[in-house]
Amino acid sequence: MMDKAAAIVDLDEFDRKIIAALVEDGRMTVTDLATLVGLSKTPCQVRLKRLIETGVIHGFRAIVDPAKLGMDHVAFAEVKLSDTRESALREFNAAVRRIAEVEECHMIASSFDYLLKVRTADIRRYRMVMGEKISALPHVASTSTFVAMETVLDAGGRRK
Repeated sequence: MMDKAAAIVDLDEFDRKIIAALVEDGRMTVTDLATLVGLSKTPCQVRLKRLIETGVIHGFRAIVDPAKLGMDHVAFAEVKLSDTRESALREFNAAVRRIAEVEECHMIASSFDYLLKVRTADIRRYRMVMGEKISALPHVASTSTFVAMETVLDAGGRRK
């Protein structure tokens, strides 16, 4: 059986409208969503359920302003591993997922192996996270940090 996350889902115009509307406002009622995309409520609900079940829509969540939570320091860390065999990559992946300050982790095809987006309250906290958590991850050989001066466009598509 094919992994549902790996399967490409055939989407029509209504599916794409539903997705676009929910990206803009995930709290929209099904009735409002149906009206917006030009369907009646029941077919809209059926499509929404299918989009969720097939993994096109992973879920719904609140998007918070990190600055209002005192978490507006963003740094990107390049991580080079000493071992890139599959078992070492799995160990690193499992361990990095346990660091709350790491918002994103991407394996990169470059002179380094991973790029991490790390969010903390300030540079002192970042230094602690880097020294005590990231550098201690399995197989880490070296790191390099880039501090974000300003966020112009974030992952939620919000322009600052």
